[in-house]
Formats: sequence, C-alpha cells, structure tokens
Amino acid sequence: MILSASLARHARACAIGMAFSLGAAATPAFGAGAIEQLKSFSSSTKSARGQFSQQLVKRSGQPGAAAKGEFAFSRPGRFRWEIQSPYQQLIVTDGSKLYFYDKDLKQVTVREAGDVISATPAAVLFGGAELDSAFTLKDEGEKDNLQWVEALPKVADSGFDRIRVGLRDGLPMQMEVQDAFGQVNRFTFTRISRNAAVTDSEFSFTPPPGVDVIR
Repeated sequence: MILSASLARHARACAIGMAFSLGAAATPAFGAGAIEQLKSFSSSTKSARGQFSQQLVKRSGQPGAAAKGEFAFSRPGRFRWEIQSPYQQLIVTDGSKLYFYDKDLKQVTVREAGDVISATPAAVLFGGAELDSAFTLKDEGEKDNLQWVEALPKVADSGFDRIRVGLRDGLPMQMEVQDAFGQVNRFTFTRISRNAAVTDSEFSFTPPPGVDVIR
C-alpha cells in the first residue's frame, strides 16, 4: 500500500497500498456478502483497468489533498497506478521491481515489488490469493448501496490500521484506508473494465534521462 517531501507524496499516492488478481468467473449472486464478493473478484479477475479519484480526510474530518487518475493490473503481480492531476506520479510494477516516478521532483524510487505489495492496501485489490493469510476479514453489511468488508492487517507495523472496501455486483466501488494517525484516504473507482486487454508495455518502466534514481 507505503519521510522526505517526496516520500510523503509517495505515501499518499500509494495509500491504496503500495500495493492488487481479478477475472472472468461468474459475478456473485445478488445479495452476496462483501467477503464473498471480494474473494470472487480476487480469484476470477485476471486483468482490469479503470479510473480512480482519491480524497484525503484528516483526523479532524476536514478534507485534505485530492487526486485522480487511471489504473490497470494483470495478475499475478503487475499493476499500474497513474495520478494525472493535480500532479503527475506513476507507480508501476512488472511483478519484480516497483517504480515510483514523481515527474515534478524528477525522481524515481526503485524497490523490490514483494517488499512493497505484500500485506498492503494494494494487495487487497490487486494481489493474489493471499487475502486470508495477510488480512483478517470482517463483513460489515450494507451502507450507501454498497456491501462493505473490513480488512485488518495481520502483520504489525504495516503503516495503516485498517482497510474498508465497498462492493457492488462483484466490483470494488470504494475503498478507505485509515492510517495510524487517524487520517483516511478514500478512493472511488469508476469505468472499471474487467478482464480488459492489457499489454506488457503498460507494466514496464525505464527512468527518463536526467532524473534521480533511488534504489
């Protein structure tokens, strides 16, 4: 899912984890619980693309930074998370290396993908079949026409306290990530294309000339 100025921005961009395997199986039956829908999405969606908006809510309840962009993933282990406004940042992994590119800062951070994705918010949506091993799941019922599931990390010092995912018709529509300071990053997902065609080039990255590379 995730501190110098660049890492703070990195954390906001990656609150969704730094961190996502979905496919063509049947959509859960009408009325299915949130845990069933989330597990079905994880096991049956091999690839997807869509758009997201992100809103930080401070502990006081006041709104903080907002952003929006596009995402794509292909299981296992490949995803692309691109913030397009109000600044430009890219998080992309081919399943081996994870790159975080901040265009304004002209900086690329490179990490081993497994070190970042495992047991993070990103793993809840874009990871493999490790949900039960990495998280304690709790069905929270229906609210705002969505079925909600809570995911609590089993690993200490994960960087966040809990995740809530709101699903409808077998697709994640919203996600909330609460950190240890009581702040909540709220994500809304739209235009989700399930099992969409994706290419290898979408998950590869070469640092542009002239940028600082931090490993």
